[in-house]
Amino acid sequence: MAILRRGGLVAFPTETVYGLGADASNPAAVARIYKVKGRPAGHPVIVHIGDVGQLVRWAREIPEAATKLAARFWPGPLTLVLRRAPGVGSQLTGGQDTVGLRIPGHPVALRLLREFDGGIAAPSANRFGRISPTTAEHVRMDLGSEVDLVLDGGACEIGIESTIVDLSRGRPVLLRPGRIAAGEIAATLGVAPLSRDSDAPRAPGTLAAHYAPRQPLRLIESDRWERSVRGISHGRGVLSFRSPPEGDLSTMWIEASRQPNQYGHDLYAHLRALDSSGCDRILVEEPPATADWAAIRDRLGRARSG
Repeated sequence: MAILRRGGLVAFPTETVYGLGADASNPAAVARIYKVKGRPAGHPVIVHIGDVGQLVRWAREIPEAATKLAARFWPGPLTLVLRRAPGVGSQLTGGQDTVGLRIPGHPVALRLLREFDGGIAAPSANRFGRISPTTAEHVRMDLGSEVDLVLDGGACEIGIESTIVDLSRGRPVLLRPGRIAAGEIAATLGVAPLSRDSDAPRAPGTLAAHYAPRQPLRLIESDRWERSVRGISHGRGVLSFRSPPEGDLSTMWIEASRQPNQYGHDLYAHLRALDSSGCDRILVEEPPATADWAAIRDRLGRARSG
């Protein structure tokens, strides 16, 4: 608590990825997050809270849809974008009139938030635009001594970032897919969320290039996979649903789970392993174009652009 109260940075585990936390009410502390990550000033951060009763501290309008979603999914991997309350600093919102809020579903994060008794601004604990961390060791590798404390809660359960839903403009809008799917949002609210449009608030992890390894990443459709990977294999790292062919000389080949939740749990760890293997390019077999793979496809598409 003392580190946060004096404006320091604490990396902590959530069920999604590790967050780089600072006192959300301290502009200098939040500015340090941006500096350490190399995060653009206009890219908002999510404020993590420990109790739904704290919503009124951060949001000036709490629509019925927010109450329903919070009751159904919090604590959990869902971020709600609401109109910010008076006094909520623009350093949290990228200068917008909205703020992203969530209660994480991890015992370490919840204890930290409830003992701190305030909001903690916490984007992912890595360099901006790079692969998110899902273990404490990933945080240490990326940020080293620039973080005052790293709380080790083991590997993250989900492994990809939260679903983000905008409720600031009436009808719900899905800004970023995650473990909580659009269908679950629709079932809870009785109305399907709209797709992100040009007027949507800026939200974390929605830039065209994000979650990217250092080496170039290429997505290959399943029906083109065998002929695309045939031939020279020196220097490539591979993430595929298949076993390597006999005699394959890839620098590293990882056979991925065909189950989307397990694939998501493993994704960033797999990309980090491939990126550190000495390969000069990463080939990824494209997941199915079905609703249960939407969040995975979103992350891989942005990693490719990066």
